[in-house]
Amino acid sequence: MRVFEVMTPHVDTVPPTMSAGDAWALMLQRHIRHLIVTSGREVVGILSERDAGGRAGSAIRAQLTVEDLMTAPVVTVGPNDTISSVANLMRGRIIGCVPVVERGRLMGIVTMSDLLDVLGRTTERQAKPHRPIATPPVTHGKRGSAMLGW
Repeated sequence: MRVFEVMTPHVDTVPPTMSAGDAWALMLQRHIRHLIVTSGREVVGILSERDAGGRAGSAIRAQLTVEDLMTAPVVTVGPNDTISSVANLMRGRIIGCVPVVERGRLMGIVTMSDLLDVLGRTTERQAKPHRPIATPPVTHGKRGSAMLGW
C-alpha cells in the first residue's frame, strides 16, 4: 500500500509568524494534533500539540510564535512511498506525523491515526460462521442404564 492511499490530503497550514496561541486555537477548533508550517509554498516546520505545550501550555504559548515552538527541519515522504517505510520512519524518529511532499509541493499528511486506521481495516476480516461444538454420541441401552450405570 502506498502513502497516497492513506494520507489526509487537505492539510491545515500556518505561517511561522502566527502567534502560538492562535495556532493552538486552530488545533482545538479543527480537532487536530499537527499543523504544517509553511513559508510561501515551502514546508519549514511542524507544530504538534506537544510542541505547543498541550492543554496546560497556555503559559508557554503566551508571547511566542509558531516559529518559536515548531519542529524543524521537517522529515517528509513522497506519495509513492510505502506505508511500511513510513511507519518505520515514524517509529524510528519517534514522530507522530510526516508531511507528504512531491516536487516541493505539499500533497498531504500521514499521521499515526492514518496508519492505525489502515491496520484496523486489515484486521476486520469477516469471521467464519460459528460452528457448534460437537458432542460425543451417547450410547443408549435399555431404559438408559448405560448412562446411569445401573
